[in-house]
Amino acid sequence: MLKIRLLSFLASAYLRWVGWTSRVIWANRSIREDLEASGQGFIYAFWHGRQAFLTYLHRGGQVCPLISKSADGEIIARVCRSFGMRPVRGSSSRGASEAVLRMLEEIGSGASVSITPDGPRGPLREVRPGALYLAQASGRPILPIAFGARKKWVFKGWDEFIVPKPFNRIAMVYGEPIRVGPGDSLERKALELKQALDNVAQEADEISMGECHDSPVGVPTL
Repeated sequence: MLKIRLLSFLASAYLRWVGWTSRVIWANRSIREDLEASGQGFIYAFWHGRQAFLTYLHRGGQVCPLISKSADGEIIARVCRSFGMRPVRGSSSRGASEAVLRMLEEIGSGASVSITPDGPRGPLREVRPGALYLAQASGRPILPIAFGARKKWVFKGWDEFIVPKPFNRIAMVYGEPIRVGPGDSLERKALELKQALDNVAQEADEISMGECHDSPVGVPTL
């Protein structure tokens, strides 16, 4: 337990250091702001390998990320709590039904939830049905998001996990919301969500590398 506390503290401190020393560029942030202004919950979706810096960029918001019950998940959950989030613990293999019910409750109360459609074990960048089911059951939209960093480490695990370096240029990109109606095909919606997630990831990479025109710059105040 001491090791988990230490690792989570160091991870939180590192993310803050990256945020304090980096230039953050926002693309389509008004999409997120409009959803928040509606007072209704929604579902953040992002690839598993692109989650590290999202906690800092969305700190202080009413966000409930879905996090596995593994030891690594405990570290991530503690990091999320340090940024004011309320983790929901569970995965497709452990605590799935309880986690789904909790997330539906959170969405219904006006909070937002976040989920990695290719987590927790992959396949890499392939959409599993969890986020789509939540959207269909709740009637709330999925917001595809991604961050990109000019300077980063990319680890060789299955998810190609990205950790941004300090003194960086970082882009945060929001895509168009995706709604899943009662009669919609989840297979077709999975393809639509995959394309949207790939698009925002590509755009975030291009902006962070200076290959696109900049959007308004600034660190969020939440």
